[in-house]
This record gives sequence, C-alpha cells and structure tokens, in this order.
Amino acid sequence: MTLSYAIIGTGALGGYYGGRLAKSGNNVHFLLHSDYEYVKANGLKVNSVTGDFVINPINAYKSTSEMPKCDVVLVCMKTTQNHLLKDMLPPILHDNSVIILLQNGLCLEEELAVQFPNHTIMGAMAFICSSKTGKGEISHFDYGRINAGVFQHDKEEIVLQIKNDFDKAEVPFDIAPDLALARWKKLVWNIPYNGLTVALNTTTDKIMKSAAARQLVIDMMNEVVDAANACNVKLERSFVDEMLTLTDNMTPYSPSMKLDFDNRRKMEIRAIYSNPIDKAKRHGYHMKKVEMLQQQLFFIEENIIFC
Repeated sequence: MTLSYAIIGTGALGGYYGGRLAKSGNNVHFLLHSDYEYVKANGLKVNSVTGDFVINPINAYKSTSEMPKCDVVLVCMKTTQNHLLKDMLPPILHDNSVIILLQNGLCLEEELAVQFPNHTIMGAMAFICSSKTGKGEISHFDYGRINAGVFQHDKEEIVLQIKNDFDKAEVPFDIAPDLALARWKKLVWNIPYNGLTVALNTTTDKIMKSAAARQLVIDMMNEVVDAANACNVKLERSFVDEMLTLTDNMTPYSPSMKLDFDNRRKMEIRAIYSNPIDKAKRHGYHMKKVEMLQQQLFFIEENIIFC
C-alpha cells in the first residue's frame, strides 16, 4: 500500500517530519504560508543532527484548495489555528483519509471529531527538539520519536502502513494503545517547561540547574500526574523522574511556546493549560500551581504586541 501525505503547517514539526517522509520517497504535499514563494523556488532545507538534506523539487502549495486529496493528513500547525480546520481540510480529504493531529495539548481530537465525525482521527505527540530557523529552513537538534494513538474509527491496516512509512524515514513511530494516557504523559513535560521558559525568560537547561526552578517543575509535574489520575488515566509518579532525567540530558532548548513568545505569536495556552485544568476540575482536582502559571501566561500574552 502506497500512501500520500498532506502536511498542514510546514514549521518545526511539519517541515521536519514531512521532509523525512519526502526524503524517504513518499508522496508528500506541503501547505505553506509566508514561506511559499521561497520554498517553491529553493526547496525545503532540514539541518539535522543525523544529517542535513534539502527537498527540492517540492510539492508546495499556499492553499488546500490547490492540493490533491491525500490518504494521510498530518496537522502540524499551532492549536491556536484549529478553528480554521473545518474549512481547510475538506478539499484534501477523501472518505478513507486519516487525520493525525501532531499537536500539543488536550481535548484536541474531541473538538475535531465534531467537525469530522466519519473520518479516522489520530492524536500524535512529537518528542523532538526542533525549530524553524529561517525561510524554508528547519533545524533538528535532538530526539524525534512520535507517539500516536487512534481516537476514532481505527483503520488498522492504514495505521500500520503509516508506522512503516515513518520508520523507513528514520522516524521512530510508536502506536499508543491508550491515547489519553499518551496525551497526559506529554503534558507532564509540556506544562512546566513551555510556560516556565516564557515566564522566566529562559531555556530548559537553566531551569534544571536552578534548585528553586527545578523544584517548581517537579511540583507541577506531580500536579499533572495527579490530574491525570483524577481523570481516570493511570499515570505513575515515577514518570516524573523519567522526564527530569530526559531533560537533564537534553540539548539546551527553547520549547515551542517560548519561540512563539519571542516571535510575538499567540501562545497555545488553551490547549496546553486551560483544557487540562478544566478537565481536572470537572473530575474534582485543582492544579493550583499550573493554574497560577496559566494566569501569568495570560497576562504576558495580553501585553504582547503581536506581529
């Protein structure tokens, strides 16, 4: 089975993973915004710790209305733009298309399923350090594994082919039997580091070297673990130690929210903070320190002059 791929959002994630798929010989179509003319003329450049490469020529588009219908639609844009998906996706979907939300946060699949109740929807979490560092240029610093799970309408044969395509493209692709657990586990890392790098105007390595900031990370991680369990998702406290060790060994890094802040873009506060906080409250648990960080982020965003 040969699958065609649409990459919706050719940034740090879409550019890297779509580039890997294209380099491996897959039929990949890229949706671009401000970089369209440049990438169409010069291709997509990926600087990676595992080897640099350029995709040129490239299937580049500035609107989904110009793109072909694809078997797999990989949504890699920020969740702040998810309200656009109801109009963006129909031109590139056929009856058996699989939609994969490669995004951070919680409750994303539930929201999309309202608009696309009959399509297979998957959620995916990227464990990667990558950034968009220039026009048509992605830099990959560390890691790269994807953990994905089916939310609705499982198509096992296609899902396994997707895994095979990513594996052949040198992207480890795990299929999670429990998508809710996978989402909460990613939040254990995302919630402290995304927000604290913004609020403290720093990077992950500096947080880990500060006893005070490190303890704040631990406290927030424990709140996320407790929130998951309150929501009937079994997550062990020992996972916190795993995430601390992973971050201790990580290349100094500015998470996606810090890059959004630095570049005066809307931050993904609702998906990463509000949705988990609200869901936990509905199940009787209050993430007090996480909510305080959310309130700080709202204040910071209110005072950003957006580009």
